[in-house]
Amino acid sequence: MPNTAPHATLPSSAISRRRFLKSTTAVGAAATVGFAPAILRGRNLNSRLNIAIIGAGGRGGGNMESVASENIVALCDVNENNLNRAAQVHPKARTAVDFRKLYDHAKEFDAVVVSTCEHTHAFATLPALQLGKHVYCEKPLTHNVYEARVIREAAAKAKVATQMGIQIHAGDNYRRVVELIQTGAIGPVRECHVWTSRAWGWQPNEGEAQKNQDIVYSNQRPAGSDPVPSGLHWDLWLGPAPERPFHSIYFPGPRWYRWWDFGNGTMSDLGSHFNDLPFWALKLQTPLTIEASGPPPHPEIAPASMQAVYEFGPRGDLPAVRMTWYQGSNKPLPWREKTIPQWNDGILFVGDRGLLLSNYDKYQLLPEEKYRDFQRPTPFLEPSKGQHAEWLHACKTGAPTSCDFEYSGWLTEANHLGNVAYRVGKKLQWNAAEMRCANAPEAEPLIRRAYRAGWTLG
Repeated sequence: MPNTAPHATLPSSAISRRRFLKSTTAVGAAATVGFAPAILRGRNLNSRLNIAIIGAGGRGGGNMESVASENIVALCDVNENNLNRAAQVHPKARTAVDFRKLYDHAKEFDAVVVSTCEHTHAFATLPALQLGKHVYCEKPLTHNVYEARVIREAAAKAKVATQMGIQIHAGDNYRRVVELIQTGAIGPVRECHVWTSRAWGWQPNEGEAQKNQDIVYSNQRPAGSDPVPSGLHWDLWLGPAPERPFHSIYFPGPRWYRWWDFGNGTMSDLGSHFNDLPFWALKLQTPLTIEASGPPPHPEIAPASMQAVYEFGPRGDLPAVRMTWYQGSNKPLPWREKTIPQWNDGILFVGDRGLLLSNYDKYQLLPEEKYRDFQRPTPFLEPSKGQHAEWLHACKTGAPTSCDFEYSGWLTEANHLGNVAYRVGKKLQWNAAEMRCANAPEAEPLIRRAYRAGWTLG
């Protein structure tokens, strides 16, 4: 697909700033040389980056704390309560409730951490990339397939340090599994099963208690509205999503997570963590077909339980592979037949010579008696500095990161396609180059949605 990533609409002052950046030799080189802007290359590793935080509450507060060794010079949150708490910790930082206005002062920061809700990730991230800023963005990278493609291509053009927040990717357990798969411990892998028991989403029986969550949510959009909480800028929180009155059924998080207008449920959220391992170990990128099943799709709410089957073609000397995703009550056949350990969450690689079962922090080679004396390969994947630390290191040195937007962009696309197949209700023939399904034109609005007036990504 040609590199024709569109540009986000920026305030006029930000456009002027971009022209200034392009006319400045040092920063202008950021788009063509290495991963770190020229103004940063050669920087002493003990010197500190100037970082802008977009989204300072909840997960954003955790991300902010993880990069607090640097200079936090700008803070943005649509909830002034979050903003004020963050400003107490970083009193010298510029504050804003609208991230678009934060980019009016782009010369003040080198890097951006984006931890907004899913439906505004792309809108907060794209201007940073266009301005040559390093970006750390929470998972999932974007709200839909089209946005993932836009961000991935913009990052490739910007040549800055990027990282999506897949914290488990930095752990040693995933590294050991990747090494085992890629050195042939279980032989060629032609089948993989990924499951999580989280059941946050629509369940067919209205009012049924949903496991693993604190609140039983209604399955209907409320007819009325609630008073907007003090300090919350609801219109800015909605951003590009369709307008609707405020109601506590959407806010605070993770209540928004299950509504299609704002999130994509478990598939895009935990898919970022669990599908990460087969994507990494099996060198996956673009599926050829995607087919999903579950309860009849709800028009507004992501399901608690469903499954999606991906068919990937050969990759170099690796054979074609089928990857199946399960969430909620859905589980793979070996789990249901109790031929493997009954882990609540797991990734099962099925090889020609054996099985490998993994989750976040442990793995097993199966059958155990066959692998009792197996000599594991000498580790060849270096330990991570930590998900945030390796991004900060990359910002300063140009070193690669493990979950850059090139890798995580493809992973995000695939996760979203699982939901698209579920909502359309047919097997998708995916044309990655054209970003369309010739056999399912009705999928187009789900691949790329229309935005509310005043918000454009292209």
